[in-house]
Amino acid sequence: MNLRDVGGLRAGGGITRERTLYRSGTLAHLADDGVAALSRLSLRRVVDLRDAAEVDANPSRLPAAVPVERVPLFLGSVTSFFAEDIGLEEMYRRIVDDSSDAVVRAVRAVVVDQPVLVHCTVGKDRTGVTVAVALSAAGVDRDEVVADYARTAALLPVERTRAVIDWLRAQHPGSTNLEQLVAGSPADVMERLLGRIDAEYGSARDYLLAHGLSDDEVVELGRVLVAR
Repeated sequence: MNLRDVGGLRAGGGITRERTLYRSGTLAHLADDGVAALSRLSLRRVVDLRDAAEVDANPSRLPAAVPVERVPLFLGSVTSFFAEDIGLEEMYRRIVDDSSDAVVRAVRAVVVDQPVLVHCTVGKDRTGVTVAVALSAAGVDRDEVVADYARTAALLPVERTRAVIDWLRAQHPGSTNLEQLVAGSPADVMERLLGRIDAEYGSARDYLLAHGLSDDEVVELGRVLVAR
């Protein structure tokens, strides 16, 4: 679900490399032909951003030889966001502020091995923020980063999404943010997140440096993701 190659995005005078960084939702429900198709991507690493409960409930189906790096990206459970009825902007703030070490670990995994696939359950929020920060730090044009994030809403399966919303609505009947949390990827939310990172740190590159990525790793991130 929601699998795509982030190659082909404008990056100043360059373009992001194809068959290098992929992003997706859960890999738990792949049929045999899906596993075979994934095998043909020749992945050298999968970065799983889900927490232990999500992984235990829905283990990934992967080609046997692909190493998986677990980088849980939330402090607390996914369901807590629905219980608190927070919006996407607050969720993303918590990711970049409270889970910065995990964001750096995930980006470092992209630097170390390619082709690499980064995923969570839907491939929208944890994956969306991580990939957006990585692409921004690599020098990808802001409008391209935001457009890649915003694509997700149109790629989610309609029937599955409606079933998830109905199930969660029964548990949280008063929620005002539920639909957006489940299926929204508004461009303006990502615009504001990246703008806030710029305002607080100077750039996505500086954000990663402030939280432990080295100068050499940031340079290498740009080299592996962008052809100039």
